[in-house]
Amino acid sequence: MISRKLTTAVLILFTSFSFAQEEPSVEKSIFGIQTGILGIWVHNEARLTNSIALRTEIGLDFGINGNENTTTTVLIPSIRIEPRWYYNLEKRIAKNRKITNNSGNFLALNVAYNPDWFYISSKENINVISTVAFIPKWGIKRTVGSHFTYEAGIGLGGFIALEDYETDTNVALDLHLRIGYTF
Repeated sequence: MISRKLTTAVLILFTSFSFAQEEPSVEKSIFGIQTGILGIWVHNEARLTNSIALRTEIGLDFGINGNENTTTTVLIPSIRIEPRWYYNLEKRIAKNRKITNNSGNFLALNVAYNPDWFYISSKENINVISTVAFIPKWGIKRTVGSHFTYEAGIGLGGFIALEDYETDTNVALDLHLRIGYTF
């Protein structure tokens, strides 16, 4: 008699656990590469909580260097740290949409360091100023298939020049459109 009650209790307990739904969560860790009109980057997103991931990124940013006489394009190194809050994971799951590879809408604080280590340009002797930018932003990230991603985001913030540099404003705009591959 005791074994029947114990078996029944174990079955009820097992059934309740097997039907319990997990809370939607960002991936534990994802690694990928992205490109867009404005550069190329390698990134990692590591889970901090179920809805917050810390994105670290290294790459080359596209820039425009110029004065009143000439303008040229340049690629400069970029290092970013960006906590992202994916705020609509539950809503996406409820609508049977994927959250694979952290597909969702996010709010972030982009902290970007652009050092004056080197540059890639068709012109020589370009003056690149080392900067640190702090940009709150909104964005979306989606996965196509299993590995391909696209991402768009916009933000407005400020920057600090790490060298002597005179400017009328220290406003930084982050506008990105990227496609990528997640490993």
